[in-house]
Amino acid sequence: QVQLVESGGGLVQPGGSLTLACSSSADVFERWVMAWYRQAPGKPRELVRRVTASGTPDYTDFMEGRFTISRDNAKKMVYLQMNNLKPEDTAVYYCNADSRYYRQSLWGQGTQVTVSS
Repeated sequence: QVQLVESGGGLVQPGGSLTLACSSSADVFERWVMAWYRQAPGKPRELVRRVTASGTPDYTDFMEGRFTISRDNAKKMVYLQMNNLKPEDTAVYYCNADSRYYRQSLWGQGTQVTVSS
């Protein structure tokens, strides 16, 4: 079973930046599309950013360009760079790995991000 472990969450002031990291134990990391989701209290989980196996990120405007996803296939890592954070970005952020090859969608345990002064 592939394990996903997030890190990098914490408390940050509005306008600040934070980088989340997710490590994977996958044997063939390139067979997984990686994504970051988030879930705020009382709200459904929502997609933040997704990146293909080759490293191409989606280009949705959902986060107004403030969030950037990247992956390092050699290190089996995926990152989420978050800039100009706002209080409404406060949530638990989850790493997701999805593979059509293995027909699986896996989740990490989540990392808390709190944006507050």
